[in-house]
Amino acid sequence: MTEQDSIPVEPPRRFHFGWLFPALFRPRSTFTTIAAYPHGAWLTPLLVVMIFAVAGVFVAGPVRQAAIIAAPPPAPPPGVEFTPEQQAQVADAANIQANPIFIYVFPTVISVLGIWVVWLLVVGILHLTFTLLGGRSSTRTAMNLVAWASLPFAVRDLARIGFMLISGRLINFPGLSGFAPTPEGLVSGLIAGLLGLIDIYLCWHVALLILGIKRADTLSTGKVIAGVAVTLIVAMTLQALPGAIAAQAAQMFIGG
Repeated sequence: MTEQDSIPVEPPRRFHFGWLFPALFRPRSTFTTIAAYPHGAWLTPLLVVMIFAVAGVFVAGPVRQAAIIAAPPPAPPPGVEFTPEQQAQVADAANIQANPIFIYVFPTVISVLGIWVVWLLVVGILHLTFTLLGGRSSTRTAMNLVAWASLPFAVRDLARIGFMLISGRLINFPGLSGFAPTPEGLVSGLIAGLLGLIDIYLCWHVALLILGIKRADTLSTGKVIAGVAVTLIVAMTLQALPGAIAAQAAQMFIGG
């Protein structure tokens, strides 16, 4: 037996909670470690992001439920009067919207699934983009880097939770969506959705992603920035597109 064979190999760890705060506040050394880590280390940051996202759903739940109950019933179109049966249907619809299943269960499922779907989407686009640019990092490395670079979104959810607890109000216009034009069509709805995704935490995410890729690959800074920009533009468009299509379909349904 050689001396090298006698050295015990450290088994891969499932959780890396000791990297959480360094990844946010001492990212250079931490992302160097993450980029060189030979095993999957993506579970810990995704778990933290999910916990804060679900906590945000449960903090927003009572506020949203109270707003639905206190909202006046929708007025009928001009020249039309609701029959008693129609008024009862409107009241039933409001009660359904205030049901805990719609307040807590569905938003929780959507939030958790959204985190995983977006992560896999960004990983796939990122790995493909940098492979085309000449990068040589593995898919596992991309999975780790994207997951750890997503920690600012947990900080964003924490800030939103604090705002809702202090003010007792929901955040109706996240990000830059307050500057969006009135969504009257698919394009304007898509623009509104994209602006809603842009905030300081997204910029933080981009900075960590660029830093991590620089540590994992030998590409030039220009290629890294261009690759991250292309990845996020495509991923954010795919994120905002379903909401824009749904809003357009709802407007067409109401108009009909």
